[in-house]
Amino acid sequence: MKAIRTLILFLISNLLVSVGTLAQALPDTTISKINKLFTLWDKKNSPGCAVAIVRNDSILFAKGYGMANLEYDIPIEPQTIFHMASISKQFTAFAIVLLAKQGKLQLDDDIHKYLSWFPDLKEKITIRNLLNHTSGIRDQWQLLAISGTRLDDVITQEHIIKILSKQQALNFKPGEQYSYSNSGFTMLAEIVRSVTGQSLRQFTDSAIFKPLGMANTHFHDDYEEIVKNRSYSYYKTDSVHFANSILSYSNAGATSLFTNLNDMSKWIMNFYTHKVGDQKDIDQLTQKGKLNSGKQLSYALGIVSDTYNGWRQFSHGGADAGYRTSLAVFPDLKMGIAVFSNLGDVNAGRKLYQVADLFIPDTTKHKLASESENIDSGKAVLNDTGAIKKFTGNYIGDDGFQINFRLNNKKLFADAFGRSFLLIKATKDSFSLISDPGVKFSFSGPASGDTTVFVAFSADEKHLLKKYIADTSQPDEVLRAYAGTYYCPELDCKYGIALKDHHLILTNNKYHDTVLTLAGGDHLVSDFWWMNHLMIIRNSKKEIAGFEVNSGRIMHLRFNKLDEK
Repeated sequence: MKAIRTLILFLISNLLVSVGTLAQALPDTTISKINKLFTLWDKKNSPGCAVAIVRNDSILFAKGYGMANLEYDIPIEPQTIFHMASISKQFTAFAIVLLAKQGKLQLDDDIHKYLSWFPDLKEKITIRNLLNHTSGIRDQWQLLAISGTRLDDVITQEHIIKILSKQQALNFKPGEQYSYSNSGFTMLAEIVRSVTGQSLRQFTDSAIFKPLGMANTHFHDDYEEIVKNRSYSYYKTDSVHFANSILSYSNAGATSLFTNLNDMSKWIMNFYTHKVGDQKDIDQLTQKGKLNSGKQLSYALGIVSDTYNGWRQFSHGGADAGYRTSLAVFPDLKMGIAVFSNLGDVNAGRKLYQVADLFIPDTTKHKLASESENIDSGKAVLNDTGAIKKFTGNYIGDDGFQINFRLNNKKLFADAFGRSFLLIKATKDSFSLISDPGVKFSFSGPASGDTTVFVAFSADEKHLLKKYIADTSQPDEVLRAYAGTYYCPELDCKYGIALKDHHLILTNNKYHDTVLTLAGGDHLVSDFWWMNHLMIIRNSKKEIAGFEVNSGRIMHLRFNKLDEK
């Protein structure tokens, strides 16, 4: 297999070198295939995309599709500046790697050594925990949203630090779990400031961008600053109309890198032809994280380290406002691809890999073919659907995880994460994903609300969920017990739960009112992404004393019910 990969690599190298270093030197058929992938946005009345393909020390292809600014009919070009969103994280991480190389910090240092403002939560949190998203620190965007700050408000670095400095608990013990946290990378930016006396923008400009010749790149930490050739972000209002998707960030670390295709190409090349740092530094940047259990993660230091088509890749995506970005480097091929967009409904990652498939052979095809032979949906047909039917329905866990099980054509499906998954029977009361037998579902209990399912994604991620019936017909005297004002001391904010027209309504001064659905007696579900699951807390008398927000990247954020008598 190694010999085959080597031969393929040799052939690719010769093919790409033979066609030259400019887009025009690519075969017309290849250019046509790339253009076809972006036809939908290649219009004068649509936001669009920018695409670059890098090989060795050259840009093979760089082109813009659609408009950078709809109001002034400015097209997207290779020099157009885009907001990178979470692609920014690898640059913040590399700044930390460079400082570690200089001996100014160590990745296993306790963050309190550099961030005296972060509260002592009686746990050691390391710089490495921040880099790997294993710190347990709650996510800044969700905290801000819960506190009443809209993400299209002006959000400064100081604003984020202030809200993080008031944390009273972690989501979990550091190193026990992986949970993506933007907070960690804002804190890494502040560690850079603490160590160097410079802002992240200043340090990366001198240590990374100028040495690489990335003259049009910076961390945009002042939303009022004018940036020439920048794109603006949009979202669709219908099939033909768009609206501005406002981004007013004045913060850096987790996000806010501004760059273009030409500059990003130089960063791609640095992964295999080093001008800043050396191979040891790249190895450290791309070293996979580990949990306390020893389980290895695919997430490294602000970047994902895994494979595509059998080849090593380092990648990341980003999404803020209407910006959607994706970057992948294939070091063994000395190749990289970047796709940037200024329209919120573009799947930049999908587009990147469609481009990649035009250049990168799939060395796993034989393996995948043999695996696909085992995925026979006919094996999922159930003969005892009557017995299985009692397990169907909606389930919810104290952690907010929700899943629906349903029968269709004598097959059991699990609906979660906006997708449907086919299950195959393992034992009488247990199932697994037909596409991933390592994911298991074990049912227990009668067909009443006491039925539970134990979901095991891995040894480190397990959920216990209880069956419920969404109850919208409870009498007012039952619903009235939930009504009241709830206060969060950690965020110094209030929400109300009101009874209106026989429904519970969640209210807040900054947001529209939204209906709360009672999912069993101790769960309330809303359509607010920042707090879509509230876990009711009761006192010794079984009276409602408050609720926890257990939702997404926030766990155990307490709101106390105020006594309004």
